[in-house]
Amino acid sequence: MAEFVIDANLPYYFSLWNTPDFIHVKDINDEWTDEQIWNYAKINNLTIISKDSDFSNKIMFVDPPPRVIHLRFGNMKMNSFFETITKLWDDIVVINKNHKLVNVFMDRIEGIE
Repeated sequence: MAEFVIDANLPYYFSLWNTPDFIHVKDINDEWTDEQIWNYAKINNLTIISKDSDFSNKIMFVDPPPRVIHLRFGNMKMNSFFETITKLWDDIVVINKNHKLVNVFMDRIEGIE
């Protein structure tokens, strides 16, 4: 069963996310609004992974579910993106378990309760 929903603004073909733990918005409905993605994640107790600040802004005013992982390192080549996420992913998952928002930067990860 999925634990994470990947926002449409992130790559669909990404080996790290090619497991049953992840579902991409494209596999649900790639025309959904942020509100529809939020509601789906809430109903299914999922963490939203996105580069969109709308999700991280909204989670500051409500309690999970959903949780949000906000990737905050801007545009980069796919290879660099893959290397960065792969290197940080285990730490991101650990922080996500106890925080409603995880901000992921190139040089650090911040968890907000």
